[in-house]
Amino acid sequence: MMKIGLVGGGASAVCFIDALVQSNEAPGSLTIFDPADRLWRGRPYRDDLVSVRLNSRADDMSVRLGDDAHFQRWLRAQGNCAEFLPRGVYGDYLAATAETDIAELRRIGWQVEIVHQAVVGAFRVGRELVLYTDDGLHKPVDHTILAVGGGPPSDCYGLAGEHRFISDPFPLRESLSVIGSDDSVAVLGSGLTAVDVVLGLDAIGHQGRVSMVSRSGALPAVRQQPIDFEPTHLLAASIHSLAHGTGGISFSQIVDLIDHELSDMHADLFEVIGEVAAVAHEPIAQRLRRQLEAVESSKIAMRILQKALPMAGPDLWPLLADDLRQKILGRYKRMFMSLCCPMPPSSAQALLGLMASGRLDVVDRIESVEPASGGYLISAGGTGYFVDHVINGVAAPAHRIPPQAKRLVESLYDEGLAVPHQDGGLCVQFGSSLCNGVRRGGESSHIPGVYALGDIAAGTFFFTFGITSIVDRCRDILGDIVARHSEKHEGKRSHAS
Repeated sequence: MMKIGLVGGGASAVCFIDALVQSNEAPGSLTIFDPADRLWRGRPYRDDLVSVRLNSRADDMSVRLGDDAHFQRWLRAQGNCAEFLPRGVYGDYLAATAETDIAELRRIGWQVEIVHQAVVGAFRVGRELVLYTDDGLHKPVDHTILAVGGGPPSDCYGLAGEHRFISDPFPLRESLSVIGSDDSVAVLGSGLTAVDVVLGLDAIGHQGRVSMVSRSGALPAVRQQPIDFEPTHLLAASIHSLAHGTGGISFSQIVDLIDHELSDMHADLFEVIGEVAAVAHEPIAQRLRRQLEAVESSKIAMRILQKALPMAGPDLWPLLADDLRQKILGRYKRMFMSLCCPMPPSSAQALLGLMASGRLDVVDRIESVEPASGGYLISAGGTGYFVDHVINGVAAPAHRIPPQAKRLVESLYDEGLAVPHQDGGLCVQFGSSLCNGVRRGGESSHIPGVYALGDIAAGTFFFTFGITSIVDRCRDILGDIVARHSEKHEGKRSHAS
């Protein structure tokens, strides 16, 4: 009987559970570990202010492989068909899907156990891995999926514990309640999290001055209307063909692929080049206004890329030349994330309104944030100014092991079942998400199997910031588990005969 341990009970876990239901595999056992009181939502999809919305449309948020309309059907059943829904609504969908799937697994003979404890370590016993918790529970499993989510935002300026500093803003309905209506606020960062914070302040009626402060000052691009388009060049087969026998795909080869894709759709590569340049050089409000005007325009180059790159990215990223990957991670990451992780038009419109009213500034070239009497002194944009509160709106440390998984991961290192990736997180195999390990005692480093799902594997994949990508990785993981389980039983039968 197949015994699977699923460490984590957030959105990634729901994607895996749904893949398991759809696979029609012979019944086994599934143990889900998560200490949270309310499962399936993770950090991103908890109940919160209505202003905290999805940044993607419903057809990009289905947890079911091959069924893009799964989430949309659930919404219609709830009498809801709005675009860019509150993230709490998506949390409801995740919870409903998980509950339905678990009931179905139990109906067809699976043993499903939910353990409201955190896994803090693991050790090998033959071909099994024993997962254990602080409360002394020990659970042997054949296969383990690490779906541990991301960590809290980076504390870039060492402000943790300081008065009037909000280190982790979510849920906003709780964290923002301590801020007075007329207090001045600095929001660290200018990405999607920082946008959520600014819009959250507006939603609760805050009237004071707000500044978004970051190194680049680059806001997310505005999401354009989707286009009916299927890639013909930015495909896994084309990407792997380019990389065959080389030291990795070069920047010029990527540009050629994009150019061919755009040309086939009579779109202009120079439109993309212009958008790349605009991230660094175009005035912020002007860029937002221009992109809002282009949401439904006849220019389709960015619409093509906003659809094609997330689809091709997981295949493309591991095959890039190493120097190009490092440039993107270092010098070009902010520009890349701005274009590939856009915000809804309604969010951009709200930001423009706040700027026009004088209530919001976006400031670049941040230098320091220092506690001062009753607040903080911000040094950025060549000047200094005082604010009453600082809210941390930056992303979690890129591709790092989240604090809640550190003890478990260190025990996997000790057991030779995982190794760190040079860019953070765990090193995994591209086609299966199986963690790389260290061979010991003549036994494969992949026995028992440990898989990394989500941001903890982003050193290999980079593109782990969308449900579509998570669903694809769940397909790979489950396929590898089934194949390994079959090989194990074939080996037993051969030995017996």
